[in-house]
Amino acid sequence: MNELKVLGKEKVGSFEFTGIEGGFGEDKKAMLVKDIAAIHGRPVFKVNELINRNRKKFRDGVDIIDLKENNFAIFLKDSGFTQNQINASNNIYLLSERGYAKLLKILEDDKAWEIYDELVDNYFNMRQTIKTDNKALVANKRLAIMEENAKTRKANLLYKIAMATKSEFAKESLLANAGEVLTGQKAIPVMRKEEFSATAIGNLLGISANKVGRIANELELKAEQPGQNKYGRWGIDKASNGKEVPNWVYFKPAIAEIEKYLGR
Repeated sequence: MNELKVLGKEKVGSFEFTGIEGGFGEDKKAMLVKDIAAIHGRPVFKVNELINRNRKKFRDGVDIIDLKENNFAIFLKDSGFTQNQINASNNIYLLSERGYAKLLKILEDDKAWEIYDELVDNYFNMRQTIKTDNKALVANKRLAIMEENAKTRKANLLYKIAMATKSEFAKESLLANAGEVLTGQKAIPVMRKEEFSATAIGNLLGISANKVGRIANELELKAEQPGQNKYGRWGIDKASNGKEVPNWVYFKPAIAEIEKYLGR
């Protein structure tokens, strides 16, 4: 692992943070999650929760480094952490440019992508610009990132619309379009499998909907959000207060697994 070096305070537009180099490759810039959280107006513990829930998506040493798991005590103090902060933190994450991009896909915030574009242009690529003096290289990279960000936002919008529509054919068409936007490969819409709510399964098996959910969690039947597997898929429901909330919808194989768990 490349040696980490604190560059001091960096200022990009109205954002001020600790500049860090190394860790992910020679001269590669990195950012502490505590600085990213401050820039995006999010509590650090909330950002850490998002990362920990999606930890498998972040590659150690490529996207992320947990400074608590390695001998970085001196580096952490140079970065402005007190010993009490170090002791009290379960994780102190450092992200590469690639790791930061993955985090923003989880944040799903249009404003966040605008901030990311500015940081990529004026922080992550600054050393490369100085070394190569090739403005076209950075401009092309910025264009590629902007196009990728636009694809992600468009696909996310299509997904949300698909989850809100009641027409199964329209839903599958929208999901196919979202996949095509992300991958560039045209997909043929496939009608969904027969679906069941937790309440419907509870009525079928003579147990409560809450118990259905607890069993599903214990058996790890649910996929990561958003997504699906052979046991069901994530959809969007509206709560009594009108707020959209994620809801797991079950397929038939899930009923068989729950019945097996109940010993039937």
